[in-house]
Amino acid sequence: MRRRRRRTYPTLIRGLIQVSNFFTYRHGELFAEEVPVARVAAAVDTPFYLYSAAAFTAQYREFADAFLPEEPLICYAVKANSNLAVLRIFADLGAGADVVSEGELRRALAARVPPERIIFSGVGKTAAEIAAAVAAGIHQINVESIPELRRVSEVASAQGQVARIAIRVNPDVDAHTHAKISTGRKENKFGVEFGETVSAYNLASQLPGVEPIGLAVHIGSQVTDIEPYRRAFERLAELVRELRGLGFPVARMDLGGGIGVRYDAERPPEPLNYAKLVRDIFGPLGLALAFEPGRVLTAPAGLLVTKVVYVKEGSARRFVIVDAAMNDLIRPALYDAWHDIVPVRLPEKGAALAPADVVGPVCETGDTFAVDRQLPLFAEGDILAFADAGAYGAVMSTTYNSRLLVPEVLVSHEHFAVVRARPSYEALLSLDTIPEWLCQRSPDRSANPVRKRGAA
Repeated sequence: MRRRRRRTYPTLIRGLIQVSNFFTYRHGELFAEEVPVARVAAAVDTPFYLYSAAAFTAQYREFADAFLPEEPLICYAVKANSNLAVLRIFADLGAGADVVSEGELRRALAARVPPERIIFSGVGKTAAEIAAAVAAGIHQINVESIPELRRVSEVASAQGQVARIAIRVNPDVDAHTHAKISTGRKENKFGVEFGETVSAYNLASQLPGVEPIGLAVHIGSQVTDIEPYRRAFERLAELVRELRGLGFPVARMDLGGGIGVRYDAERPPEPLNYAKLVRDIFGPLGLALAFEPGRVLTAPAGLLVTKVVYVKEGSARRFVIVDAAMNDLIRPALYDAWHDIVPVRLPEKGAALAPADVVGPVCETGDTFAVDRQLPLFAEGDILAFADAGAYGAVMSTTYNSRLLVPEVLVSHEHFAVVRARPSYEALLSLDTIPEWLCQRSPDRSANPVRKRGAA
């Protein structure tokens, strides 16, 4: 795990407040909107995810307002946070949904996202998933390969339907983001290669059951430099002109998502600057625009709240062991990601700081949230929060080590509600089934399955 620049503790606290006005300290206690975080912790126990409805709303409106003249279709990327309550908030604000599986499609529809505002992306859509999308009458399917294009044609034709499709283009542009979330280089699995787009569009215009209506692009996630967008978008605009020059109708452009957020020292593009870039490049083309923002709408709106179980003083390291683990928030282990760590109750002014590793209880060395981080002298029972955990947190969690999935809690003004409950151990165990033939077998504890060397 990379070491980052050292910060003073007041800087860490200011950092949380700068990320969102919806998580603030009052008289030394952390609040989510009008609710003390400690009150939620007492009610649901740690660890848990805590979301602010007002923060989701503010993040969405900031993005949407940047594009007010264009009024594009804004399809929230469900993979960032797929909780039904979160989806309902965005649906009520007028958002559509960008989905990448039948499960996400069902979630979007269950949250009352109109099907005509849903885009289906992803490189490995099965025939069953395509059939579900076609039957639902969604806005469009983003096709990412020639084999997939033929499959959509077959499935839609079998239903007697015509599926609206956009060709997702791989522009071979490096977004300068983490290698595991880069999607716009030719080495990545996503999209049709730039040089093959015209032939793919031509094939789509001839196949039954599909109607090519435009192009799509998405170069990666947590993009913090606007220049890769410029290079990718200019290449897409060039393609539009080429396709139209050949007589193909190109009415829509899906520009994906990927705008980053500030986790540490990043300086991601402002929505207004991003919107100006889009306007300058695509404005003259008269296209209906769509976007797929995810992280930028949800990350700053969530915390992962956890409790200190032990403080272990080693000869080389001081370990703060918390009850959250890598199965609850995998980003630090998977992406070497940084999350600010702040206390639910501030220490006294002038309290000492010391370097510490913040780790979880899972039996993996990778179960580490922070290395050599300057933090207060936390004690057993102290409650902490990982900032900017509203995206790719709960949605990527697992039951590794047979740990229970943690609750998700939504705050609105002075109210809070559990929007995903912590399951019971009985519910966890009920997911498995012991086959009948094992149940009928009587245990023979005296038998030794290891044969001696040379035995027949």
